[in-house]
Amino acid sequence: MTGAGRLDESVPALLTDALTLYWDNPAATERLRHYLDRFDEPLRIAVAGSWRAGKSTLLNAILGEEVAPVEPADGGPLHTWYEDGPEPGATAYSAEGSAWELPVIRSTGALRVELGGWRSTQVSEVVVRWPTRVLRHTTLVEMPAVPPTGEDEEHPTAMKIIRDADAVLYLTRDGRETDLRFLRALREGTVGRSTPVNVLQVLARADELGGGRVDALVTAKQLARRQYQEPGVRPLCMGVVPVAGLVALAGRVLSEIEFAALAALAELPREELTAALLSADRFVNTQFTTVRPAGGLHAAATDYSDSTLLPDATQRRALLDRFGVFGLRLATTLIRTGATNRAGLAAELVRRSGLTELRESMARYFTDRREVLKARSALAALERVVRGDPRPGSADLLARVEQVLASAHDLRELRLLATLRDPKTKIDRDLAAEAHRLVGGNGTSLAVRLELDQDTDGGQLWERGVDALYRWQAQAEDPLLRPDQRRIARVVLRSVEGMLAELRAGWSLH
Repeated sequence: MTGAGRLDESVPALLTDALTLYWDNPAATERLRHYLDRFDEPLRIAVAGSWRAGKSTLLNAILGEEVAPVEPADGGPLHTWYEDGPEPGATAYSAEGSAWELPVIRSTGALRVELGGWRSTQVSEVVVRWPTRVLRHTTLVEMPAVPPTGEDEEHPTAMKIIRDADAVLYLTRDGRETDLRFLRALREGTVGRSTPVNVLQVLARADELGGGRVDALVTAKQLARRQYQEPGVRPLCMGVVPVAGLVALAGRVLSEIEFAALAALAELPREELTAALLSADRFVNTQFTTVRPAGGLHAAATDYSDSTLLPDATQRRALLDRFGVFGLRLATTLIRTGATNRAGLAAELVRRSGLTELRESMARYFTDRREVLKARSALAALERVVRGDPRPGSADLLARVEQVLASAHDLRELRLLATLRDPKTKIDRDLAAEAHRLVGGNGTSLAVRLELDQDTDGGQLWERGVDALYRWQAQAEDPLLRPDQRRIARVVLRSVEGMLAELRAGWSLH
């Protein structure tokens, strides 16, 4: 908002000048044109993480449909792109650039891509087209498991694609040192080190913490807060968000048949079901003998009095695959305590899984800032080109890159949002909340920044903006505040000034 226009002008101009300078370097010119074109394309988000971190499950939960994973015959590494399309389809690409269409099988809410006998050595990547609202402004790239050390030479293609992405969702099970080493490897060059604003760390499989108890997600949230407070984590990402991917996906695709089976289980005596859910094998192999009386929890809506409606061993295995032990404990508890229909249970599962918070964070830090992040990606690519082929004139380009980084207010806003999440930031709580809102932490529209309704007229917006202007001018000039507090105030003040300038420009057009 306050600086995107300048970035939209200055960064393409830089790329155009670089094309002139590197006219005789085909690889460089191809790369620079690629990033110029990217300004008109959806935001690219790489979904990366260690082995069995739950990337495919979380990706499906974000999409709200079962599309991933796409796996080669040998189970080797494969990069899969998920983008919007008028109808489901998939295209495979070899390392040499040849392409061929893959057969796809679509069922209700699911897509299976048939790779047949193709191996990872024959297929370098697959592009899956799936018509869904989530992909209209975003392309998701599912990465293979990251190398244990995060070094380029161990997996150069993966590192290249992740660095090319505009934003990264990095999944970790416990935030170990190897994960942090990988994230540090992404901070390449001046752009990477000065603008670490395009990574969200996801504490995946959060339901496995705390022994799989129903309150496991509360424990995961506490752990995520502690992790983000670590000095070695804060400079690497915008936040740490806990998500129980399996529960999130189960809520997004919950069927009436699954709800009926869960409701039947919920009507069992608590002790009997608790004992069965002590482990996965026990749940599948338990022979339930209790016959429930007619008129149980949901008799008003559906007759569950017939004991034959209890799921058999095969059905319980399918429920276990869908929900996991934790998800089954949570779902049956929610049904007992008021989730009396499929829609209600689905909504509660999604809310409690952490997916809602993740999607809000993605919108706040990624989607709403997509033009800024695209400009950042272009600057990083330009820096790599210039440093890879220094020549007369390239030093001037690097100086202009650093000037853009220093002056782009949108990047300052993103850096401030990360700073405000740090509990060690000493600023009054109410002022911190207002600063978070004014720099776009709750959304980037004028009304949201000024805490007004979207249909508020310009006069009210101006009045609220002027009030904020005086308040933050006083903060920025207060000699009793520490220098870091005044720096925060100056960033907020610049955001408010930008809002008022936008309102003034809008009036001048009428």
